[in-house]
Amino acid sequence: MSAVSSFVYAPPPDPPQIIHDDHEILIVNKQAGLLSVPGRGEDRADCLIERLRGAFPTVLLVHRLDLDTSGVMVFGLTPHAQRHLSRQFEQRRTKKTYLARLAGRLQPKTGRVDLPLAVDWPNRPRQKVDREAGRSAVTDWRVVRDSAEETRVRLSPITGRSHQLRVHMAEIGHPILGDPLYSPDPDRYPRLMLHAETLRFAHPDSGVQISFSAPAPF
Repeated sequence: MSAVSSFVYAPPPDPPQIIHDDHEILIVNKQAGLLSVPGRGEDRADCLIERLRGAFPTVLLVHRLDLDTSGVMVFGLTPHAQRHLSRQFEQRRTKKTYLARLAGRLQPKTGRVDLPLAVDWPNRPRQKVDREAGRSAVTDWRVVRDSAEETRVRLSPITGRSHQLRVHMAEIGHPILGDPLYSPDPDRYPRLMLHAETLRFAHPDSGVQISFSAPAPF
């Protein structure tokens, strides 16, 4: 039985960790194992945006993190903020940095993966490299430290495709540890070792560049 077909949604019970809020934006450190938005079916109704709605009734979605990924997310608290932030993501004017643990020793110390991605339709939600029909996907990496067994690395996605970091790292032979979709032995680790560490963008009110971070829990 595949990891996808045997999946049971069991979100963590902890309340959301609020990093910052003001009259326009809300910054949250999402837990691994929690959906950003509701999934299909009543058993997947519990999610981050619904948990936030009690304290922030006007909260609006701007972007998502995968279920298995933890880290920094921004939400709009007004329609203006949502439009402004969404435009920044669409125009690639935000800067995102992720921390990951990869299988094996990644070399050289810095590099770029430029491989187009497309949905792997027979195996959804998996994505795949598709050089003919895929959409452009680019990821930069910088090694933090390494050993023969694994590499701790900072990943900077230039584009924002679904599962981009996970597919890119697996494709170059260094899958993210604990990945239930792209790692050969995900059960060796308690979670996907991928965390959205830093997010930088222009505040929708002032236009000033601001940055928010949350330390990786691994």
